[in-house]
Amino acid sequence: MALIEAVDITKTYRLGEIAVNALSNVSLSIEKGEFIAIMGPSGSGKSTFMNILGCLDRPTEGKYILEGTDVARMGRDELATIRNKKIGFVFQGFNLLPRTSALENVELPMLYDGVPAKERRRHASEALARVGLAGREHHHPNQLSGGQQQRVAIARAMVNKAPIILADEPTGNLDTKTSVEIMDLFVSLNQESQITVIIVTHEKDIAEYSKRRIYFRDGVVVGDESAGRHD
Repeated sequence: MALIEAVDITKTYRLGEIAVNALSNVSLSIEKGEFIAIMGPSGSGKSTFMNILGCLDRPTEGKYILEGTDVARMGRDELATIRNKKIGFVFQGFNLLPRTSALENVELPMLYDGVPAKERRRHASEALARVGLAGREHHHPNQLSGGQQQRVAIARAMVNKAPIILADEPTGNLDTKTSVEIMDLFVSLNQESQITVIIVTHEKDIAEYSKRRIYFRDGVVVGDESAGRHD
């Protein structure tokens, strides 16, 4: 059974009397442990598809089956639980709380999940060490570089041991050297922990870290290719 199964997903937005299809009958499967880059020009539907995968939006038609369960018709609370337990998010803008330490930022998903404070701190410290930030637990975002902030975001995404990380342009605000470091971290998480990594990017050199590339254009998949990383 595939980890993710998208079946004839269509997403329609209404602009007055006009219906605009952001996605049209998209079907694809994603297996556990894949490393995927989703690519396409602005307006291609890639971000809409990512939002549906992340349970941030629902398809107008079709099914989104995650670990055997159709989540497309779940209620708001059920979707929030799925997001917290099954999916870790990494964004271009880091999305860290500015007046909160790195440790406390990483603790947030566990706080929502009711994990006791002592256990939260232990798991958050371990996650920060895993991404190379041991000793920086009490630094606030404004005391960290962009690359370090993104590492905090990755630690937060993985702290609940979610099987999926969704990353939307995760290197968009980073210089080339830092981008390489962040992508190497994603590769490590994918290979060592079998976390399924799905990245939205428009940068070919970032996509080359993936094992599979899916191309969107005008709301449909126009390419789906497997490829090893080019070193």
